[in-house]
Amino acid sequence: MTKHPNPSRRGFLSTTAVGLGAVAELALMGAARAQTAQGTTGRLSSGNTSSTASFGTLRQIDAGLLNVGYAEVGPTNGPVVVLLHGWPYDIHSFVEVAPLLAAAGYRVIVPHLRGHGSTRFLSKDTFRNGQQSAVALDIIALLDALKIRKAVFAGFDWGARTADIVAALWPERCEALVSVSGYLIGNREAIKATVLPPAAEYAWWYQFYFATDHGRAGYEQNRHEFAKLIWRTASPKWAFDDAVFARSAASLDNPDHIDIVIHNYRWRQSLADGERTYDDMERRLAAGPLIAVPTVVLEGDANGAPHATGDAPFRKKFSGKYDYRVISGGIGHNLPQEAPGAFAQAVIDVARA
Repeated sequence: MTKHPNPSRRGFLSTTAVGLGAVAELALMGAARAQTAQGTTGRLSSGNTSSTASFGTLRQIDAGLLNVGYAEVGPTNGPVVVLLHGWPYDIHSFVEVAPLLAAAGYRVIVPHLRGHGSTRFLSKDTFRNGQQSAVALDIIALLDALKIRKAVFAGFDWGARTADIVAALWPERCEALVSVSGYLIGNREAIKATVLPPAAEYAWWYQFYFATDHGRAGYEQNRHEFAKLIWRTASPKWAFDDAVFARSAASLDNPDHIDIVIHNYRWRQSLADGERTYDDMERRLAAGPLIAVPTVVLEGDANGAPHATGDAPFRKKFSGKYDYRVISGGIGHNLPQEAPGAFAQAVIDVARA
């Protein structure tokens, strides 16, 4: 295990790291130069709690079942990095990561997942499916629409699971992987069969809440308040302000958001069916496929969301080059937004492995 920030790196990354001081200077041209890459927090000094930075006007493209809203920064001929957000978050989790990567020469694509932001279904008749395979296929369709053959994938929460799936099932499309909290590919039969200790079950309270009609109605009526509660419990030491929250909370007003989120959590608990078209993929995922691409797993030292303690529970799922980093300084679940420098550095390192 490596704790970061720290000038020493373990394993295959020891000779490939790029100093983020120079990258931040190029990317942010000012206040971000004071980032603490060798300090005690793993954070850029600018914007982590009160930034109102924006991606500007988003792009839209038809891809598979969706018209996907996405941000793009960096040189169009650069190696591609796809950054994938979680729930209840949006693309602004990467608003400080993206310019760092762009300054290092990467073409950065940051899409809104189905049910978030400006992403919309092309047909009103398409089932609003939140199962893991459907979300992953959205990203493959986006790569095809953008004519991108291969990319580095990096994400957290739903985004980490999606990136894990792409790396496992389509390694020819995945150059390398950064996954917050490790191997998140789900097996719902195993979930159904596994009884956790009370404290661990309690951490999933919202999943059980969503299993009820009352929970669905409560989330629909109070989605912003609900999301802010999740932000606070998942990142208990992150002092985000109202402007930072409001910037992302707007993405939860997507007309398909409630359907997608409720189906996702009910499907995980085997309380809702998926679609037959994804059955074969789900069987492959339930078998726990190995991930062979170079991987950096990140974990925050103050992650309040359910996650493994250390990497022992999933280490054997990564058969290729690998590094595990705990980011110190009170970093919670939304790691790219709380520690953008450390997250960007992981992407740069693994891309050059």
